Amino acid sequence: MIRFHKEGYKIITIALILSIAGILLAEKFIDILWLVKTIQIIIIVFLIIVLQFFRNPKRVAPLNEDALVAPVDGKVVVIEEVEEPEYFKDKRLQVSIFMSPINVHVTRYAMSGIIKYSKYHPGKYLVAWHPKASTDNERTSVVINNKSFGDVLYRQIAGALAKRIVNYAKEGDKVVQGTDAGFIKFGSRVDLYLPLGTKLNVSIGDVVKGGIQVIAEK
Repeated sequence: MIRFHKEGYKIITIALILSIAGILLAEKFIDILWLVKTIQIIIIVFLIIVLQFFRNPKRVAPLNEDALVAPVDGKVVVIEEVEEPEYFKDKRLQVSIFMSPINVHVTRYAMSGIIKYSKYHPGKYLVAWHPKASTDNERTSVVINNKSFGDVLYRQIAGALAKRIVNYAKEGDKVVQGTDAGFIKFGSRVDLYLPLGTKLNVSIGDVVKGGIQVIAEK
């Protein structure tokens, strides 16, 4: 059975109502059969796109303190040592995962632990792969702490199409690996900032599945 994310309930309901209305109105007011069918097909395709965007497949995380799972579905586009200026203010290993509009857009906790930091930043809407997207775009920064990895920061970043980031993490919360951490609407990326020396199980270009695929180990 297909599951949908709660962040999409309102949009799905509106899209369903408009789609039904459009199909019925085309049938009633247009006499040209091929045009009616074309309009109805376009409407159905639009509805399918909305439904697939908000799908929320059930995922079972490994629940391993010594492993990090991918926080989102998408493609690994960056692996590099960088200076993280917001929280750590020192060098970290950055792993960035880009989500296209056809990916599942649920953000999941990469590991279990305690939320130490959670902050929203308004900003621009540069394309998600732009070098300055991580610091200039609308974004949320969240730090989780556990015994194996210490502090790990993940950053939800809005892109050219993503106009809303939903973040459920609150400071002091105890969170469980693989569970729902938020949602990014209409494509973007998530950056992870890991301790130097973290063993990675992915390379640039790899396609990963959020909540289940182990991407790093202690």
